[in-house]
Amino acid sequence: MSESENPQLLGGGKELTVEDIRALAGPVTPHFALQVRNRIRRLIEPLPAGHPARAEGERQIARLESLAQNSGEPRQGLGISH
Repeated sequence: MSESENPQLLGGGKELTVEDIRALAGPVTPHFALQVRNRIRRLIEPLPAGHPARAEGERQIARLESLAQNSGEPRQGLGISH
């Protein structure tokens, strides 16, 4: 899948839920952790502070960044931004 978003989540009539975030982040391998992190950032950006899906998204972003750091990804530590 490319980094394009599910139209039902972005701009659709459906409100983003904690379950949506967990479904997106749950099965991620280290190889794709940073791509999924970026998707979650875009999804939670418009949500207000304190929104349950935003809080879960922030937790998952931290987990995905940790997962990527431990993946052996060659870009890590080379000063290349993500």
